[in-house]
Amino acid sequence: MEWYFILIIIFCCLTILMLSGLYVAFCFLAICIVGMFVFFGGAVGLEQLIISMYTTLNSFILLPIPLFILMGEIMFHSGIAPLLIKTIDKLLGRLPGRLSLLAVGTGTLFSTLTGTSLASVAMLGSVLVPEMKKQGYRTPMSLGPILGSGGLAMMIPPSGLAVLLGAIAEVSVGRILIAIIVPGLLLAVVYSAYIVIRCLLQPSLAPAYEIKHIPWSEKFADLIKYVLPQGIIIFLVVGVIFIGVATPSEAAATGAIGTIFLAFCYQRMNWKIFKKSIRGTIGVSSMLLLIIAGATAFSQILAFSGVTIGLTDMVMGLPLPPMAIIIMMMVIVLFLGSFMDPVAIMMITLPVFIPVVKSTGYDPVWFCVLYLLNIEMAMTTPPFGMALFVMKGVAPPGTKMKDIYFAAFPFLGCDLFVMILILLFPFITLWLPGLM
Repeated sequence: MEWYFILIIIFCCLTILMLSGLYVAFCFLAICIVGMFVFFGGAVGLEQLIISMYTTLNSFILLPIPLFILMGEIMFHSGIAPLLIKTIDKLLGRLPGRLSLLAVGTGTLFSTLTGTSLASVAMLGSVLVPEMKKQGYRTPMSLGPILGSGGLAMMIPPSGLAVLLGAIAEVSVGRILIAIIVPGLLLAVVYSAYIVIRCLLQPSLAPAYEIKHIPWSEKFADLIKYVLPQGIIIFLVVGVIFIGVATPSEAAATGAIGTIFLAFCYQRMNWKIFKKSIRGTIGVSSMLLLIIAGATAFSQILAFSGVTIGLTDMVMGLPLPPMAIIIMMMVIVLFLGSFMDPVAIMMITLPVFIPVVKSTGYDPVWFCVLYLLNIEMAMTTPPFGMALFVMKGVAPPGTKMKDIYFAAFPFLGCDLFVMILILLFPFITLWLPGLM
């Protein structure tokens, strides 16, 4: 059977399983069981599937996933995040779009402590949106900045999806975590610039309001008490990787220990919070690890059936420059993101994309950063981006989905601008990993 018939059959079956409502991990596991049985010769194929899954999961490189998730769970359940919001609120002066900038600032800082975008959107939305509504902020300057800055959790370490991406693509997790730092901060700067310019041109979007005078001594004290310790946590995760004293797994462990210790210092850690954090970590991690095992077996099926080689040869034979091929991949991911889960997109596309990227000669780390940014955009792409529905859940009563869509579009434009910069100037992503 020709490779393209096999590819069509596999993806048709996968689509049917997903439409049935089955969990993504179980959809791929079902495809892997049947595929291994057919292509590897009956029971031998099932044995190979078990060996493949065991080998994949019995890897030290996957340890950052549960540890990064644990950091986020502790931040969420201990209530440290609202303390950061209040501190940054005190530090901001009379700036145009003050509360919108507060959303970007706290979203950026919160992203360095948890790699969960949806949790970031939910937290920022529930805390900031009521105050924005009270001050007369319009939807584009209330919901939009939160949707944009919530996605930064994916683009700034620790990022659970970055680890998942590195594991599925078989690219250095440490280099990816370091490579996304500059693009993530660049996104925050572009968001902030857009907010200030838009609010200067249309002041009615974010009306100015009276700000309580706060002495510099109080601001400085809160900065030392709440922001400086977060810098230590950031160093425990990112700094130790960058200077080469720890692997990503070891850095995730130091970050998790530091986060637990920080919660104790703020007297916000008890046995009940710890149990909730552990329970949440186990639930999310088990599903993600099962997904990784399924993705590895799925890649083996595509390779053994000849789909990977056939598709790579076909793409490389197209009369297109390599950059056009990369752009085609980005468009496909953005399209899929409008109605699919990011993890499902990774599992479907990466086993096909990565061999093609390596064949074009592009740096896989550069492509992974582009891909992750694309996934971040997909989370807020109408009509079914997951972040849009999380925002709907925390938005004021009466907010319509079309209002959320229109609020998201300008920040998707900011994402696109940064993506174009990364496409044109790869050193934006490769500069920091080159210094490791």
